[in-house]
Amino acid sequence: MDCLFNSHSANPQKHPHPASPKYGDISVAFGGGAAIARWGKIPLMPARRTTPKGYQHARELRKESTPAEAKLWAYIRNDQLGVNFRRQHAIGNYIPDFCCIKKKLIIELDGSQHIDQTEYDAERTKYFESLGYKVIRFWNNDVMKDINGVIRVIQAAVEN
Repeated sequence: MDCLFNSHSANPQKHPHPASPKYGDISVAFGGGAAIARWGKIPLMPARRTTPKGYQHARELRKESTPAEAKLWAYIRNDQLGVNFRRQHAIGNYIPDFCCIKKKLIIELDGSQHIDQTEYDAERTKYFESLGYKVIRFWNNDVMKDINGVIRVIQAAVEN
């Protein structure tokens, strides 16, 4: 019986995972597990994009959406524009209002509080753009008074 952790194995060189891009060659075995010590490799895990605290904050924001966010969400949810949008999706240290991962598109709704935080908004936009996202901003007032115009702009961005 050839088992990974059986030191009396008939073929001690054989292991169940061939070299692949999922496994990185690392000479120092972190954690000292039998498989790591034997192969000198550990699985490469994707980097965490946000913290558990960030995920919790995103959940809270989804429960407390503004009237403008609720109205826009009713028009873009369930693939109504042909793509899937996520609401309050954590990306790094930021939580955009709406995000389409497939098209790398972020929609931000700004209320009156954003008049005083232009530097912060510019920093957020710069961060999202550094990850390849396109950011579209609308005033809450635009969503409440001209939802059809807002949807047309979003559709044009999705198509490009």
